[in-house]
Amino acid sequence: MSIEKKIVKITNHIYQPKHEILPKPEAISVLKRYNAKPSQLPYIMLSDKGLQDLDVRPGDIIKITRKSATSGESVYYRYVVEG
Repeated sequence: MSIEKKIVKITNHIYQPKHEILPKPEAISVLKRYNAKPSQLPYIMLSDKGLQDLDVRPGDIIKITRKSATSGESVYYRYVVEG
């Protein structure tokens, strides 16, 4: 008898919010809207499992869209850092 290791891909999970890399023009627009520098956004580590299917680099800004029963959708922004 052999036991196979079951690998679960977190990005395919139903409760995993959608992660996407913001294009540079859109990232600049978001920063202007919030009057912020990229380093003032909450950080997300490059090693975060939610980013494993994206071609993410340190310095990118990630848009996270979460579904909510009360508010419909919530959008969050994160600044990618090494780690």
